Amino acid sequence: MIILEDITYNAEDFSIRNISLKIEKNEYFVLLGPTGSGKTLLLELIAGFHIPDSGRIILNGVDVTFTPPEERRVGFVYQDYSLFPHMTVEENISFGLKTHGFPREKIEERVKEMMSLMGISHLAGRYPADLSGGEQQRVSLARALAVNPEILLLDEPLSALDPETQNILIEELKKIHQTQNTTILHVTHNQTEALLLADRIGLIMNGELVQVGSPDELFSRPLNESIARFVGIENIFRGRIKSNKNGIAIIDVGGREIYAVTEIKEGDVDVFIRPENIILSKRLIKSSARNVFEGKVVELTNLGPIMNVELDNGLKIFITKQSVEEMSLKPGDKVYASFKATATHVSRRVR
Repeated sequence: MIILEDITYNAEDFSIRNISLKIEKNEYFVLLGPTGSGKTLLLELIAGFHIPDSGRIILNGVDVTFTPPEERRVGFVYQDYSLFPHMTVEENISFGLKTHGFPREKIEERVKEMMSLMGISHLAGRYPADLSGGEQQRVSLARALAVNPEILLLDEPLSALDPETQNILIEELKKIHQTQNTTILHVTHNQTEALLLADRIGLIMNGELVQVGSPDELFSRPLNESIARFVGIENIFRGRIKSNKNGIAIIDVGGREIYAVTEIKEGDVDVFIRPENIILSKRLIKSSARNVFEGKVVELTNLGPIMNVELDNGLKIFITKQSVEEMSLKPGDKVYASFKATATHVSRRVR
């Protein structure tokens, strides 16, 4: 378990401000945020590489705010692997065990166990320079896990790898979490990575923890506009609630009305709709969707497996390439965009 109580730290040109957070035992928690948001700095504070200016850090019930790193029972995996170049794979993995004074038999047993877990037994005698990026990261993970840490801290562990290797190591991390009973705090700027791995996600921006929740909460129910934009919500509208009956609000958005499920009864609000939650058709179809808007296609943008369709009414919709082909969709076409009241998220306007 990791508990941060009102952590503040002022570096030369950056500050972490008043961060409080509780990560449960054996939880896979992802700290997500843009470059320069303070993710790695917070990780290093937990590891003991810096001492906070104020606040407390509690690991598994023990206040370690002023405890040196080597006494925290924490494993740390760096973005750049940080392997010893003059040591073989086997020697790198055994390093921490030797430092902690484990007997030789235990070291040999644990190293073999970790190499088997990470699928690198055949690399035992190789040096880091002879390994691929993915292999080096596996060695780095094996070295961190060898000392059986209570907490594993991962600093952008997949960012330097190609997509195929990233996918393989995501599965490896899932396996580690399931088999090693370790609390994992994983720092990344990659939203897909966070979605695939996290039990919960904390979003950090400009040195502040701005939202914590399940992946669905963070990506579908952001607290404000800046969070919504970061998590890829393309459709953001400012409006005012006209009425709210039984939790179904009618919101005036620039002369149009949007139906939304919300407990907010009145006032100025922001309305968020994820582009993948909108259905596009060339003819008006019967459905349970309360919101239906007519528009014309302005632009089609290829996003790899999907297409971003932008309409003249301001809506942006993600649909498959197959759907575009089936509808023979092209700029200028008249279409209907529909979405359910439950597909909208409403927050009070932040002034």
